[in-house]
Amino acid sequence: MLAPCEVAVKCVLPVVRATIAKELMMKHKLKQVETAKLLGVSQPAISLYFRERRGKAIDLENESDITPLIEDLAASLANGNLSPKDFISAFCDICATIREKGLMCKLHKAFDPTIDIEKCGVCRL
Repeated sequence: MLAPCEVAVKCVLPVVRATIAKELMMKHKLKQVETAKLLGVSQPAISLYFRERRGKAIDLENESDITPLIEDLAASLANGNLSPKDFISAFCDICATIREKGLMCKLHKAFDPTIDIEKCGVCRL
């Protein structure tokens, strides 16, 4: 049995990182190396995110509850106004919102067919 956080680590975190990376590069005009340093990943990982070769397990583009959270986090990162604790908190808020909206349920089912996503409700507590 797989816990929701395990699915989040495998699938959701890369999507969030990819979305933040794109925001940093497109809106804040940061280079891949700068973006990688801010997100604590390698420059090649940022390249894969930007080319949509990684971090595309779910589509967050039209999620009106999540987009402002990502934009705010990217802006704070770009401006250097974010402590490590605040970064972690903001990132966890984004993940929690994704879980609460049920955006991760189908992924969870794909990893663990024993999960009944109609009856589960764990992430929506």
